[in-house]
Amino acid sequence: MTKFSILDNGGLEARYQEIQDVYLSDNRPWVVGFSGGKDSTCTLQMVWQALLRLPPEQRRKPVYVISSDTLVETPVIVRYIDITLERIAKAAAQQGLPIKTEKVTPTVDRSFWVNLIGRGYPAPSRRFRWCTERLKIEPANDFIRGRVTEFGEVVMVLGVRSAESATRAQVMSLHRIKGSPLSKHSSLLNAFVYGPIEALTTDDVWTYLLQNPSPWGNNNRDLVAMYRNAASAGECPLVVDTTTPSCGNSRFGCWVCTVVVRDKSMEAMIDSGEDWLEPLLEFRDLLAETQIPENKKHYRDYRRRNGQVQFIKDTDKPVPGPYTLDFCRTLLHRLLETQLRVQRDAPAGDETLLVHDAELHEIRRIWRAERGDWADSVPAIVRDVLGRELDWVTEDSVSFNSDDGQLLDEVCAPRDVPTDLVVRLLDVERAAHGLKRRHAVHTKIEDIFKQEWRSIDEVLAERFKGRPLESAFDDLEDIDEDPELPFNEGVGVSA
Repeated sequence: MTKFSILDNGGLEARYQEIQDVYLSDNRPWVVGFSGGKDSTCTLQMVWQALLRLPPEQRRKPVYVISSDTLVETPVIVRYIDITLERIAKAAAQQGLPIKTEKVTPTVDRSFWVNLIGRGYPAPSRRFRWCTERLKIEPANDFIRGRVTEFGEVVMVLGVRSAESATRAQVMSLHRIKGSPLSKHSSLLNAFVYGPIEALTTDDVWTYLLQNPSPWGNNNRDLVAMYRNAASAGECPLVVDTTTPSCGNSRFGCWVCTVVVRDKSMEAMIDSGEDWLEPLLEFRDLLAETQIPENKKHYRDYRRRNGQVQFIKDTDKPVPGPYTLDFCRTLLHRLLETQLRVQRDAPAGDETLLVHDAELHEIRRIWRAERGDWADSVPAIVRDVLGRELDWVTEDSVSFNSDDGQLLDEVCAPRDVPTDLVVRLLDVERAAHGLKRRHAVHTKIEDIFKQEWRSIDEVLAERFKGRPLESAFDDLEDIDEDPELPFNEGVGVSA
């Protein structure tokens, strides 16, 4: 049976005409989501060619091409995207197109390493994908909201296809504006969505890319090779809502992704000759190991970030909390070692940076302010692994150090007082030192006393109340919740 393409028999010209009509229909600027994958590349090429066919005086409306960098993207893809964005900007200027490029990134406070190593968030899983919103949705939406503030309304041009994302297609159909190819965005006010390749199949996309050279000078056959070297043909699109599936199996996803059991894409890259990426796979596998139910007791605290112990509903099994501070120190040490190994073996000109200095400063602040790290571990770890000093913020005169912590241990132990409790109380007093108004100090102290300071054995002994004490941490279910929430009804927990 002969396969017919939507691009046959004038179909491509009809695509160009629709793009032109939508572009000229109003003054709303366009924001094109560009991931570097086949769908977003096809979308941008079609938009480019359609606009190029318009008279110069009609190309007035700005088109922003934005790419989302989570700061944990596979280095090969980071290099490819950076080079491509430079070419797009240069070619657009030369060809008289109103196209501007922008790379959006999460703020330091939202970054992967600050949350995972700083706050101790567990590695993302299918049940708890905390990374998507912080690393992808929020940075892209911040940019879009900025354009809405500037222009009033925007049109987002996305490379979504009905054949590949049924959920997204359903959402777009639900919000479709009658008699228009546009849809209202599901959550962003004054933002509209346009999908020029919505009806195209995967074969249509590849046919178009191989028959139409890149207008900004890329070789689309290189893109074909990138997919061929990967274990799957997926890509990670611009994520602007929660209907987008995980990019864990994607050639264009994050190298730290633990949502999938195995990173087949990274394995395929290494098998195809990118041996220098092997340390990344090893580190990713370490994170995946912490998700194995029987391993969680070795890496995770038995308390939540709010200091409470919660139990899986109708069981005596505690919901695992954040990574312990000790394990976070191990992760930071391993991450910096991984960075050195990758930089040593990377291709010439590749200066892969896995964790940025700003993230190290924020991790240090969180450890000192929220996790009782009197030893001030971050500068010591950086010094030990990287052999250099950062411009560390100097603490005031009432800061505590590792010697103070050791002395406190010696004082607390014989009195059966939890050292961590006293540490937190002293940290509250230190933070309030010198303030004229101290009205919030008593509230903070009260909150600390409300937290659970007994050992897990003591907590379980009270809960079992004479019943046989099982090993409550053994065979824990794969259950996680947002560490920032004191209680999450959705996962079935009890106090």
